[in-house]
Amino acid sequence: MTAAAGRIDAWLAELAGQRRQSAHTIAAYRRDLALLVELTGTAALDTLESHHIRRFVAQLHARGLSGRSLARVLSAWRGFYRWLGLRGEAPQNPVAGLRPPKSPKALPRALSPDEANALLEPTGDDLLDLRDQAIFELFYSSGLRLAELDGLDVNCLADVAAGEIRVLGKRGKTRIVPVGAKAREAIAAWAARRGELLKAANGDETALFLGRNGRRLSMRTIQSRLKRRALLLGLPTHVHPHMLRHSFASHVLQSSGDLRAVQEMLGHASIASTQVYTHLDFQHLAKVYDAAHPRAKKK
Repeated sequence: MTAAAGRIDAWLAELAGQRRQSAHTIAAYRRDLALLVELTGTAALDTLESHHIRRFVAQLHARGLSGRSLARVLSAWRGFYRWLGLRGEAPQNPVAGLRPPKSPKALPRALSPDEANALLEPTGDDLLDLRDQAIFELFYSSGLRLAELDGLDVNCLADVAAGEIRVLGKRGKTRIVPVGAKAREAIAAWAARRGELLKAANGDETALFLGRNGRRLSMRTIQSRLKRRALLLGLPTHVHPHMLRHSFASHVLQSSGDLRAVQEMLGHASIASTQVYTHLDFQHLAKVYDAAHPRAKKK
């Protein structure tokens, strides 16, 4: 193992162990730091200066990385060098103060209410159809992230029956979100037959959603099953779990106008993130402010 690889492993281990970063975040940081090692070549990481980093960013931009992707890359590099600096292993942070090139914000597409209803129309009553129905209803009912849904265990069924569910979100934060009637019905129908797949795993799997082998259903399979159903229905290509999360937020906001409630249900730390997810523009924000803020209300 090279010295650079050892340092990277140590930093990522600290992020996972002490700061409770998710496995998804750790994997993304590892890819970002692999790019840094690749671009650095034979030079030592502690010899890099800001002009080297600017050149690396230009090279990655030329490869097609967007401003948003480069922002994530720079964030990973910056955090790594900050850690090296605290340990006295880098004389400076060459990433400090550097910003990625700007790129237009690409808002994810939301399904229309009619498209969402078509997608959630039951397609059959065999075992896998019931499982998929429960998954898709829960995505749209509660706005869960893919990793949050995939991480659910069967012990959540009592909460679901009561109309809510507790999920583990980003950075190990938990939140409780409501579960609608249609999703509760679909989950109950799946739970009644879940044991048929559980037999393949000798009954020791705790995951709520199972694959054919009786083990926890993979995120890749969930994505594939959703895409398959959408294509069969003639809906837009590349329908994915995040599109259902985005549709949930958009439709709840359109119906209620309650931006703060949508923020809490999505688990966003910043309301600015909710604004992006729900297609809000400044005029709409201004109307919410005028209607809600005590100092803005007209007498």
